[in-house]
Amino acid sequence: MALERFDTVVVGAGQAGIAASEHLSNNGTGHVVLERSRVAERWRTARWDSLVANGPAWHDRFPNLEFESADPDSFIHKDAVADYFVAYAEKINAPVRCGVEVLSVERKDHERGFLVKTDKGDFEALNVVVATGPFQQPAIPSIIPGTAAVNQLHSSDYRNPAQLPAGNVLVVGAGSSGVQIADELARSGRKVYLSVGPHDRPPRAYRGRDFVWWLGVLGKWNLQAQAPGTEHVTIAVSGARGGETIDFRRLAENGMTLVGRTESFENGVLSFAHDLADNIAGGDAYYLSLLDEADAYVARNGLDLPAEPEARVFGPTPDCIANPVSNLDLEEAGITTVIWATGFRSDYSWLKLDICDEHGRPVHQRGVSDEPGLYFLGLPWLSGRGSSFIWGVWHDAKYVADHILIQQKYRDYQAPSDGLRSAAE
Repeated sequence: MALERFDTVVVGAGQAGIAASEHLSNNGTGHVVLERSRVAERWRTARWDSLVANGPAWHDRFPNLEFESADPDSFIHKDAVADYFVAYAEKINAPVRCGVEVLSVERKDHERGFLVKTDKGDFEALNVVVATGPFQQPAIPSIIPGTAAVNQLHSSDYRNPAQLPAGNVLVVGAGSSGVQIADELARSGRKVYLSVGPHDRPPRAYRGRDFVWWLGVLGKWNLQAQAPGTEHVTIAVSGARGGETIDFRRLAENGMTLVGRTESFENGVLSFAHDLADNIAGGDAYYLSLLDEADAYVARNGLDLPAEPEARVFGPTPDCIANPVSNLDLEEAGITTVIWATGFRSDYSWLKLDICDEHGRPVHQRGVSDEPGLYFLGLPWLSGRGSSFIWGVWHDAKYVADHILIQQKYRDYQAPSDGLRSAAE
């Protein structure tokens, strides 16, 4: 099989890879996008059935294409999001090759560029853009052994309530995925326990504007570094049922049992940290601080946005928060399934390059690594808070594509001949 050569190889045809392709094409950079499955495959097959985007349609999109026939304030179903990226790839004539799995990337010997090995043949490239995103390997804490008499699965493997065996469910993790899955299970008639850790809890909307709008006008999307100690804080937000503010008190009032962070397991009994009330209070503090900033912005700019004093009214403290459960015997509680909504780990073992830190995270500045010609896209906080969102990765991709073009221009520079240089001197 003949060796193919491109200026740039993009690995992955999700939102990051498609965005990279658009900007590379605009810059005249020859490239190919290699995707082991289909365009935006994870939106179709690594999410639960009822998932919708967590941001409204007017916001969670690329600038040059709207969601067809969608209410701008609606929250788009995951399959329609995948269709959107397929349509976008067609719109920009992205050179995507599906069904090509990248096996390894390594530096070429004694010359610039990389050798990209795939299951469909090898490629040479001056640049490689890693656009595989953050959702690579499900992260399941080694708390409950696999031999325990309980069904365990990661949130990426959850599809719908009917998929689970009869019985009650514990969901570990109260970010967007965990809380939405727990709520869906509770609405289906299941008894649900939800393990709640530290989190930020924004209002879905306030004074007639979605929270993504507030983050925009308050300059919070532009943040380029997380505050110390908040690197792993999750966000509890939902676009389900037209969008709603996550309210843990309401979930408890409707029958869900909240518990603290899951800590240990012994003899069939799970133990939880004594931090539930503090975690709820921390989420409330974030929520109220955002309302305070929004009110100040309205007053400062003289905006005619209706006041919403009821948004500051919290319901009574449920008993499960006031008197939290510390230990839970899974069999006695009738829990037959534990769903780990505990995020993902990155896997860059296929990059045969020394580019990761001691935690396995790639070292980069705005996606530009220390390895010349190697770039990353689609990672949280790649350039700022907005990097995890569809529109944010589009802007990150422009920066990376422009960096590739700038480096190309340096390589193309031809120095004056010795004679001309001598004459100028």
